[in-house]
Parts: sequence; C-alpha cells; structure tokens
Amino acid sequence: MRITVTMARVLSALLEEQEADRYGLDLMKVTGLTSGSLYPILRRLEQAGWLLARWEEIDAVAAGRPARRYYRLTAHGIERAGAALAELHAATTPRPKGVPAPGAHLRARPAW
Repeated sequence: MRITVTMARVLSALLEEQEADRYGLDLMKVTGLTSGSLYPILRRLEQAGWLLARWEEIDAVAAGRPARRYYRLTAHGIERAGAALAELHAATTPRPKGVPAPGAHLRARPAW
C-alpha cells in the first residue's frame, strides 16, 4: 500500500492509542484532515485489512446525536503501520552527502 503524508498522519493517530476506538471527528481534530481526505483513507485501510470499523450501538434519539462509526487498527494493521511509518521516516530523513538510503539500490528512484 502506498503511504502518503496524509495516510501517515492517520496511521500515527491510530497508533497513539492502539487499544482505543476512534471516530471520524476525533481523527479529523487530531490529524487536521477534512472528512473528504480522512474517510477515503479509512476505507482503504479497512479494505486492506489494517483497520476494523463498527457502528456504535446507541439509540440516536435518546442520545441526541447520530451513531458514530468507530475505527481501530487490527493486529496486522498495527504491525504494517509501524513498519510503513518507519520506512517513510527512513526514506525522508536527510543523509550526509554520498550515503545512500538503506536498500536504495533495490528500488526505483522517482523522476523528481
């Protein structure tokens, strides 16, 4: 899966509290993302098996608000998210001139 900066923000927020259920508005506040950016990322993570999603079981009328959809990383998601963020960090950390990134000889370099 391609890890973008916005996806990295979401993964970091989910990794901060791995055992906690997080909902969209909470994640938007923590990451600074809009719903139009956040929810497609959550959907991709869920489809990849990195994320579990469930609807809150409440009486919306009694609660005075709609039910929330809660998100939590799976065990596989925790493992993959940690590895993906470590790779992103390694790939974006400045290195002294002439020192290649680990594994640089194994992957194609971007044109820019």
